[in-house]
Amino acid sequence: MIQARELTKEYQQDTVKTTALDSVSFDIKEGEFVAIMGPSGSGKSTLMHIMGFLDRPSSGTYKFRGQSMNDLSDDELARIRNKQMGFVFQTFNLLARTSVLENVKLPLIYAGIPSQKEDEFAKEALEAVRLSHRLKHLPGQLSGGEQQRAAIARAIVNHPSIIFADEPTGNLDSKSGQQIMEVLQELNNQGHTIILVTHEKYTSEMAKRVIQLKDGKLISDEKIGHQRFARDGLVK
Repeated sequence: MIQARELTKEYQQDTVKTTALDSVSFDIKEGEFVAIMGPSGSGKSTLMHIMGFLDRPSSGTYKFRGQSMNDLSDDELARIRNKQMGFVFQTFNLLARTSVLENVKLPLIYAGIPSQKEDEFAKEALEAVRLSHRLKHLPGQLSGGEQQRAAIARAIVNHPSIIFADEPTGNLDSKSGQQIMEVLQELNNQGHTIILVTHEKYTSEMAKRVIQLKDGKLISDEKIGHQRFARDGLVK
């Protein structure tokens, strides 16, 4: 599904050049659950933005389903991103004055889904994250964990093949974080490819593979031998 070769990202400010990614290479197969781990400033969010077509590398090649990012226009990248990719961020990014159901429906509007199907698809997504009892509520009436589950429902409403989750438990208490990881594990079991960006070791061990970055470089890429599962409390 994903092929990255010598990905490098540099930022120039006046005469100062900063390297956020330094010649990073790896492959990700369909159906994997991969955690990208590293301390702040390691390049993990920059890498996720490139993988999710939100940014372009300074050099190197990135292919998604055999298509090179270098060969696609911004409009073509946006179409692929909307149809095949879902995004979950640490800050939820829900519209405060809009119901949970309407928040989840937003990607369907941009995708041109017939209006009579919007409610059906959104309710299915909310059922998948166990939030169907909150569909008429406003985000401010939900707990942090429920808001993140609503954000996940919005990310999967278009039935994307891949879900990018950038520190999805970062603003949550341990119990809510465990519920979010359980949802992501269930989605992976259903066939979704999950790319999780995290700095937390216990969270990364709930993936099936961990890519570690440091100072923009890939320092390790390992499969998890004993995957932890979020079921009624984190397995320690």
